Formats: sequence, C-alpha cells, structure tokens
Amino acid sequence: MDYNTLIETLSPEIYQKLMRAVELGKWPDGRPLTAEQRETCMQAMIAWGKLHLPEEERIGYIDLGHKAGDVCDDPEPTPLNWRD
Repeated sequence: MDYNTLIETLSPEIYQKLMRAVELGKWPDGRPLTAEQRETCMQAMIAWGKLHLPEEERIGYIDLGHKAGDVCDDPEPTPLNWRD
C-alpha cells in the first residue's frame, strides 16, 4: 500500500487518535512519541485533512476573509497633528 492510499483509507477515528497523540506527545498506551513519529503523524493529519475536511476545519487554517467586529478601518484616516 502506498502513502496516498493509506491516507485515503484512514478513518476519522484514527485521525482523531493521531491528533491526540501529537497534542499529548504520547500514544494512547502512554509510550512517548519520537520526533520522527510526531513529524510523520502531523504530515498524515495534514494530508488527511486536505482530502476529507472543509478548508476552514483543516490544520493551520487562518480565516483571512474579514476582520473581527463591524468595521475596523475608517474609510478615510484622520491625519495626525503634531504639537511642539
């Protein structure tokens, strides 16, 4: 089985277990993740998310569509007046 086929066949439950292992730094049985295992898990999570999750739910998503609040920027900036 190649990598892409493996990623396509991962279940949502396995994805959640990988995510939890990366968050905690250990496997469900308590054994710590090595740096290589953590990196591999994160790559698998990103690849799985790209295939199965909407963009706004993927790891690393940043909403650049709008700023918080109603209007953040004034339509015309107020000039600064310097005083001595």
